[in-house]
Amino acid sequence: MKKPRQLVLQIVRSLVAALLFSTGTQAQSPQGVPAYKITPVMSKITFNVKASIPIAGTFEKWDATLAFTSADASTGSLDIHIQADSVHTGSKHKDDRLKGDDCFDVKRYPYITFQSSKVTQTGPHTFDVPGTFTVRGVSKAEALTFTADRDGAGTGEIEGTLWFDRRDFGLGGSIPFVKIADRVELTIDFKATRVSGPPLLFKQY
Repeated sequence: MKKPRQLVLQIVRSLVAALLFSTGTQAQSPQGVPAYKITPVMSKITFNVKASIPIAGTFEKWDATLAFTSADASTGSLDIHIQADSVHTGSKHKDDRLKGDDCFDVKRYPYITFQSSKVTQTGPHTFDVPGTFTVRGVSKAEALTFTADRDGAGTGEIEGTLWFDRRDFGLGGSIPFVKIADRVELTIDFKATRVSGPPLLFKQY
């Protein structure tokens, strides 16, 4: 039978060996996935509608997340939440109409959202990002077309456009003697910075 001192030493050696093995195994595990942060002060979301008088502006309050499950750029997902009552055209009269019951109806539907379903690289700097676009409580399949300019430091600019028919979402409203088109252009211009993880891997063209 082993003496108590020998038994304690054996236990200590076993613990040390287990710790070393655990550390070695962890070092060989895959590195973390890329993590990106979108900088609001250097980013913007704008909209434009063709009309006999200019109807264009920005959404001043929003949140957006860009996440990946691996270093492959095609595993990315993009979620955007816009506060509808933050619409700003430079005209209080236009803003009030856009926020009203006939248009965004911000009291009942405070958010405009886009949630991507996949990311497909279509060229050296271009991507198609289909997803679900929700306005005024109506959700439909729409797609963003992105152009991404990236540098070696892990930062990049993502600019995308989403075209939609306002009638599909119940966006009515009118201005006397003003003709307004049905097609709306929503543009996002994001500055994204990699804060941790490896760089993204892109297809080579």
